[in-house]
Amino acid sequence: MLTEKQEEILEAIWVAGEYKDFSVEGIKKRCAVDFSEDDLYILRNKSLIISSVDMIMFSGEGKKIAEAIIRRHRLAEVLVSSILKMKSADMEEVACKVEHSLVPEVEEAICTLLGHPEICPDGKPIPKGKCCVKRLKEISNTVVSLISLKPGEKGKITYIRPGNHSNLHQLMSLGLHPGILVTVHRTSPAFCIKFDNTELAMDELIAKNIFVWRADNSSTE
Repeated sequence: MLTEKQEEILEAIWVAGEYKDFSVEGIKKRCAVDFSEDDLYILRNKSLIISSVDMIMFSGEGKKIAEAIIRRHRLAEVLVSSILKMKSADMEEVACKVEHSLVPEVEEAICTLLGHPEICPDGKPIPKGKCCVKRLKEISNTVVSLISLKPGEKGKITYIRPGNHSNLHQLMSLGLHPGILVTVHRTSPAFCIKFDNTELAMDELIAKNIFVWRADNSSTE
């Protein structure tokens, strides 16, 4: 397993490589986090990168992992810009948070929902996934609207499509965002969910526009 910091470094190496810039300085300019030689040493030890003097390149395995990270990030950018209607200033921050929490099944569901986009909002290519090759047209029925869950059932949030932008900011300010595991507490007289140490009642229209990856009742992650 890689840490979020290590994923950010691999992502920066990929982006720099798109500009044919394999220098440490060029990679640092494109990295969302500061990193040191010690961080690069760990990635070398994991056989993910190869470095010499002032140049860093991927190993075969490193390139494969970095491609998956880039795919998740750029899909998240398309999601937050086209469906969540976020402005560019917010898009990158949210996309960075979403990319680290996307499991493969949810990634495919989002890609299918978006129609297998080939480029992200700033025009950069999105690496293809298995679902793109198969050109899947339907999302697995395990990705459902929150409103369809019964009391006691759990789901991990994949994306939120509220009726207006203020609702989205309000939900996120309460800690309700992609990756959060929620449990439906009750559906009447008001729709109510639990997550972390919070119990939240919400309008059914909002609940209909929160999509979750249906989880086993035993799941706590």
